[in-house]
Amino acid sequence: MTIAIRPNLQKTSEQDEPRFVTITVSDEFITAELSDGRLVSVPLAWSWRLERASLAQRTDYRFLGAAHTAYWPEIDEHLSVRGFLFGEPAPRLA
Repeated sequence: MTIAIRPNLQKTSEQDEPRFVTITVSDEFITAELSDGRLVSVPLAWSWRLERASLAQRTDYRFLGAAHTAYWPEIDEHLSVRGFLFGEPAPRLA
């Protein structure tokens, strides 16, 4: 007798996914505290817009979509939790 075990293939809802709690931008890193307790940092160079932004612009962000996206209006930058965890650096302008 063979028993096959299949992984749970149910999709997770957006409510189950981690959300941003806070974001800080230093001269080297973008650090996010997530709703599941993780602290995740990526190099500041991943966002050329934030890299070039003033301190005031770096701290002027708001959360969109139940805090699944962070938005900096003055520099038109968007970072999602998914992109933060699994993404790549933003393409640089030529």
